[in-house]
Amino acid sequence: MIETKEFDYEDRIVAPQIIKSDSDDAERSLRPKTLSEYIGQEKVKRNLSIYIEAARKRSEPLDHVLLYGPPGLGKTTLSAIIAHEMGVNIRITSGPAIEKPGDLAALLTNLQEGDVLFIDEIHRLSRSIEEVLYPALEDFAIDIIIGKGPAARSIRLDLPKFTLIGATTRAGQLTSPLRDRFGVIQRLELYSNEELCEIVQRSSLILGAACDRDGAYELASRSRGTPRIANRLLKRVRDFADVMGDGVITKDIAKLALDRMEIDPLGLDSLDKRMLTMIIKGYGGGPVGLDTLASAIGEEAVTLEDVCEPFLMQLGFLARTPRGRCATELAYRHLGILNDGQTTLEI
Repeated sequence: MIETKEFDYEDRIVAPQIIKSDSDDAERSLRPKTLSEYIGQEKVKRNLSIYIEAARKRSEPLDHVLLYGPPGLGKTTLSAIIAHEMGVNIRITSGPAIEKPGDLAALLTNLQEGDVLFIDEIHRLSRSIEEVLYPALEDFAIDIIIGKGPAARSIRLDLPKFTLIGATTRAGQLTSPLRDRFGVIQRLELYSNEELCEIVQRSSLILGAACDRDGAYELASRSRGTPRIANRLLKRVRDFADVMGDGVITKDIAKLALDRMEIDPLGLDSLDKRMLTMIIKGYGGGPVGLDTLASAIGEEAVTLEDVCEPFLMQLGFLARTPRGRCATELAYRHLGILNDGQTTLEI
């Protein structure tokens, strides 16, 4: 089963991570099963299809794969597709769940020949776990210490040849020895509005929710380039279409619903705007320290750093400097605020 990870921050509808309101069953029902069904990430798909076909022709396991990029882009889905295309089973876990070497040994010894082991948040593996993993990746064997003190002895266990797929949102935090043991390294990019529009239309068919292209594009344009957010918005907007419309998600219904959920045309929600507004009006546009900013708007610093900042920086609304965070001219324009603090007539 795919583990649902819970996060400490507020369940924001535009959070790219899995939140408590997401259902495992709903998540799985929308996941594509093959590379041909998978929308977007064309470069990654083209390369992976070659690697998979070559491994199948040689009757060998696929080389170890590292997938990295922002959360919600389909790294877990892609790992399941790789296992499906290779015709093998997949075991799913996460870095924080592997607390001691024995946990990793149990996972590895239960694999069958050619199986896929998927480790999410692999950058959070402890150093002791990594030391056990190195010989498993290179030699398909692990060394287990039995006993303590002078009577302790090491036993080497042979493992079936397997494929490790690691996923991380922070590739820079991986140690060099671990990164070097991956033969295939692929970065997942944020999706275009056109790709997200296709994903929304595909998901609407699976969910049985009627959605025209204009409505799908309106959802896509406010999804922050992330399929997980697009699918989540689709489920919420479907409720508005059923209650306030004739059951069809049109552009007008989508706009009405998303405006009521305080998600603007660029995908910013109330927390994003509160953060930018506080920097501009409370601290003269910055710089301001992250902890100071978090206290001022009543949020956790980790929430702002992990959830808000990446998207705001991608839009060019926020700059991180050694002295703190600064709002850019683009942020002033989007919020309709002049540099002298007055509101403009047009936003």
